[in-house]
Amino acid sequence: MKLKLHSVSLLWRILFSTSIAITGLFAAMGWLLQDQFVRIASATLEDEVRASFRAYESLWRARGDQLAGVSLILSRLPSVRAAFNTGDGATIRDSASEVWDQLSRPETLFLVCDPNGAVIASLGGPGQSVSGKSSGGASDQASDRASDQAGPTLQEATFVRPAARQFPRQSQGFVLLAGELYQIVVTPIYVAAGREEALLNVLVAGTAVDAALARELKSATGESEFVFLADGRVTASTLDSALQRELTAAGTAPESVNLGGAEYYQFVSPLTGIEGGSVGELRILRSFAAAQKRIAEVRVRLAALWFAAVLGGLGLTYLLARRLLRPVEALGSAAAEIAKGNYDVRVPVGGHDEIGRLAETFNSMCGSINAARDDLIRQERIATIGRLSTSIIHDLRNPLAAIYGGAEILVDTELTPAQVHRLAANIYKASRQVQNLLQELADVTRGRGHSREVCRLREVVQAAYEPLASSAELQKVRVNIEVAEDVELPLDRSPMERVFQNLIGNAIEAMPEGGSVVVHADRGAGEVMVSVEDNGPGIPPDIVDQLFQPFVTAGKKNGMGLGLALSRKTVLSHGGDLWAERMAPGARFRLRLPG
Repeated sequence: MKLKLHSVSLLWRILFSTSIAITGLFAAMGWLLQDQFVRIASATLEDEVRASFRAYESLWRARGDQLAGVSLILSRLPSVRAAFNTGDGATIRDSASEVWDQLSRPETLFLVCDPNGAVIASLGGPGQSVSGKSSGGASDQASDRASDQAGPTLQEATFVRPAARQFPRQSQGFVLLAGELYQIVVTPIYVAAGREEALLNVLVAGTAVDAALARELKSATGESEFVFLADGRVTASTLDSALQRELTAAGTAPESVNLGGAEYYQFVSPLTGIEGGSVGELRILRSFAAAQKRIAEVRVRLAALWFAAVLGGLGLTYLLARRLLRPVEALGSAAAEIAKGNYDVRVPVGGHDEIGRLAETFNSMCGSINAARDDLIRQERIATIGRLSTSIIHDLRNPLAAIYGGAEILVDTELTPAQVHRLAANIYKASRQVQNLLQELADVTRGRGHSREVCRLREVVQAAYEPLASSAELQKVRVNIEVAEDVELPLDRSPMERVFQNLIGNAIEAMPEGGSVVVHADRGAGEVMVSVEDNGPGIPPDIVDQLFQPFVTAGKKNGMGLGLALSRKTVLSHGGDLWAERMAPGARFRLRLPG
């Protein structure tokens, strides 16, 4: 069974609408706050990654500046310039070996090349040995021992010629040597040749980009992950091998990437080589795990806050609605009392707001209704007395006229004893009729009935019709009484004569152009059904529902609408009933009398 909205109390409608509004409002606010927090978290994560990149740049620039400074100092040392100026490979290697012994760091690359890029001396880096175009001396023997423990040596530095475009300035960048990534500084060494300086050799110093360096960067930048890629593979990384493979398989990376089931924000920066092109790329990754944990905590807090706010809002709304609707309930109760007829009810005025003004207006309305009701009762009483007087005058006019006319004849005319007897009988009959009318009216008003006697129904109907015969004849109305002689009933004769006289008289009056009236009776089991039927215009629709109420009439020149009301009351006092049935055309009144 569906619950209709109009059957729900106003309080619950207020609570229902308020709960929907509060729920929608807080849901929207929660969504906005969550979205804003996610944006802030993403922006914070992006800022952290960019801060990591700036820290990397700062560290990388410091390393490059250090390499450039050391290389520049070495290139200007007199001993180094003197050794390189000899042009002897062994001397150059010996001098480079002495410098290498002072710098000795595993991750350091140190090369001495000729202007065309051929490696004269190679210390550190790929091979970890000293090599060149010739060999000899103790230094060569030491280098040979190192070479036995290392891989193949570097024979040519192809990046020297592109770097020469910037000579005499130093060149910096990334290079890939024997599968290893290095950050290098290329420094030219010049010697005096007459009035000009001639390029003698090229000094290359570099730092390996390896896992240790990546871990150092991660520790220095707040646990960001660093991945160096060159030649399509990872050369150094802080990620494990499985995550490295997933990252490589992802290809050109977007701003976020999923590795090992975790979401990472990543920043990609190219690694610029000596020639100016890209040698590889650096990817700095920051996990969303911490941000997602904070977002989950915020969601839980928002849900708890939303639930508490909804409960608080509903509770506060309930209290306010109850306080607001209490005067409305008082108005409703007062209106119900007015509906019962109690016009003296008043409602308390609790303030000067809209509800208070409504209560004042309601009390003023009750006072106005009470005054109008008293005035209406007085006017209705006066009108009722006037209508009743008019009806009594109308009903008494015919018998009084008979009494008056008969008395006038007796006074003014000499009559025979037979004529006097007949006039006296008419006067007596008319006076008895007046007495019966007055007694009937008094009995109906007081709710009393006459003593009943067994009467023939046909005689009662004929007696009721006799005073109407002349009117029926004038209006050409034919009245047929189809009541059997043997139909006898216990009746209050005089009131029942008035019932049939009202019904037949109303039918005759409704047909001024002529017609027919049929009174028919059928005996049934313990009752007699009587119908008074005419073929006139019928009962007006506007009074059909009020036909047996006092003072209800339509289309009649005389009468005040009391006849049918009194007739039905008479029939009801006999234990029967009287009702009307509409026909097309005409009307039918039916009586049920116990028999």
